[in-house]
Amino acid sequence: MKLIAIDWMIITGFLVISLLIGLVVAKRSGKNTTEYFLSGRSMPWWMLGMSMVATTFSTDTPNLVTDLVRDKGVANNWVWWAFLITGMLTVFIYAKLWRRSSVLTDMEFYELRYSGKAAAFLRGFRSLYLGIAFNIFAMSAVTLAAIKISSIMLNLDPITTVAIAGLVTVTFSALGGFRGVIITDCILFVTAITGSIVAAYFALSHPEIQSLDNLIKHPNVANKLQLIPTLEDRELLITALIIPFAVQWWSAWYPGAEPGGGGYVAQRMLAAKSEKHAIGATFFFNIAHYALRPWPWILVALASLIVYPDLASIQQAFPNIPANKIGNDLGYPAMLTHVPAGWLGLIMASLIAAYMSTISTHLNWGSSYVINDFYQRFIKPQASDRELVWAARIFTVILMVLTACVALLATTASDLFKFIIMFGAGTGLIFLLRWFWWRINAFAEIAGMIGSGIVSLIFFALRSETVIDLMNYEPIPYWGEHWDIPLVVFLTTAIWVITMYATRPTDMDRLCDFYSKIKPAGPGWEKVLTYAATNDKTLERTKDNTSITYGIICTLFGTLLVYCTLFATGYAIYQDYITSVLLFGAAVVFALLIYLFWPKVASSNEELSELNEYS
Repeated sequence: MKLIAIDWMIITGFLVISLLIGLVVAKRSGKNTTEYFLSGRSMPWWMLGMSMVATTFSTDTPNLVTDLVRDKGVANNWVWWAFLITGMLTVFIYAKLWRRSSVLTDMEFYELRYSGKAAAFLRGFRSLYLGIAFNIFAMSAVTLAAIKISSIMLNLDPITTVAIAGLVTVTFSALGGFRGVIITDCILFVTAITGSIVAAYFALSHPEIQSLDNLIKHPNVANKLQLIPTLEDRELLITALIIPFAVQWWSAWYPGAEPGGGGYVAQRMLAAKSEKHAIGATFFFNIAHYALRPWPWILVALASLIVYPDLASIQQAFPNIPANKIGNDLGYPAMLTHVPAGWLGLIMASLIAAYMSTISTHLNWGSSYVINDFYQRFIKPQASDRELVWAARIFTVILMVLTACVALLATTASDLFKFIIMFGAGTGLIFLLRWFWWRINAFAEIAGMIGSGIVSLIFFALRSETVIDLMNYEPIPYWGEHWDIPLVVFLTTAIWVITMYATRPTDMDRLCDFYSKIKPAGPGWEKVLTYAATNDKTLERTKDNTSITYGIICTLFGTLLVYCTLFATGYAIYQDYITSVLLFGAAVVFALLIYLFWPKVASSNEELSELNEYS
């Protein structure tokens, strides 16, 4: 594989544009922390939506999809497709609540919702826990993918890759702040989408494939095409469909798919111009993320099964790859080596775009936690905006260095995905309920966070080959790996529920202030309303109650809309055109139903007029 002059021009031009954006907006982004972390809360829905999509369009995502498809087929993607339900709940219920909070970060939310030293501890500890530890694991998965892609496509060693990729990304991220990230993400979004489509086209054009018809009829692919797991494959049915839908989507905290919204999704909702722009951004994100993007990756993954049917064939084709980096996720970059010169520049630019968009977001998001919610809150409250911005820029560099170190030790994308899912399992229900039930307190969140981390680490240790050899024990034969997440969820939930009832509730005056600002709905706040009435506090009952019901209805319609679109595209690729047309028709019906119910989701006359204007 060889890059020619035009390829290098495209790659160089792309990198120069990204750096220039960071330089151009650096002065404005450096004014204060609101500008640096939220671009002054002035972003429109379409830019924020594209930024969310670009962030989740990371270099590890096509590698992960390829890993899943090569392992157990297309239906294996349900392990992440199930998170759509979480996303749609955020769109129709939680987006407007986040925007009303007006906090700078979702960590700041803790001292808005909870009271006392427990709330302060939770904000500080979780800002470090997510901003550093969890964030580094997420970025390491992306960097690991970049290592594998560059080792195959450019024959670069891992250290060189993380040095080059990290330097460019950290430069424009540190300079441009959130505004630079958002503007760059819009360019990265278009570049990455185009690159993935071009990659799929040339994968189908490979001499051993030559057409879509040959692909879907090939014996290496035929048994991988099912979209929904069947009863015949019990393990896949349980791990990819039953557990994700029964447990995972509401219980696990995962970047970009947090129950109730959070992380960099919350950051973008908080940066929106208004509630309508927050809703529009998250809706656009969920449609594009789940319905529009997966199929180019899936096609490349299926094609790789013909060209590289097993790991041995990948190892033989790329002998320079270290043995500990060999995995099914290499199928994607391996197929990219067959793209002809002249197009490679675009492909490489799209992969660089995927990497930079994700890493830049995580760097800005992580530094916002550490600087705003730990350094300013607990170390130096009197720090000036200029000092805070420079502290954020310095910490951005530190985060990148730590990420590179962890990525050099990782092996496969699916391993990191499973670890991150399990590490946050059991906490999701807290994030869903804390907006609608007064009794959720800071101690419950602390217990859930620590409990899920400890329990998941124990489970991982028990399955580690190193630990098994060291302790010389036999793994329990009837304890299949698919039981790990449900058990972690059960144990973690038991820990935080017991802790919640064993500790004192949040101060009622704080809950009254929270209710007055956020206007949450549902019967879970009756005790707070009763307290306000008996203590001569003016607390107007929210008119938002009916919007919750309609929000849940629209969540169902939105979920079905996306799944119908996703499957309609799949059946069109499989050349089952009748089923495809029927599913597209169903998607249109669900879209119309959402449009009709949309005003009902609004909770006030002001919101209603805004949402009607947006519609």
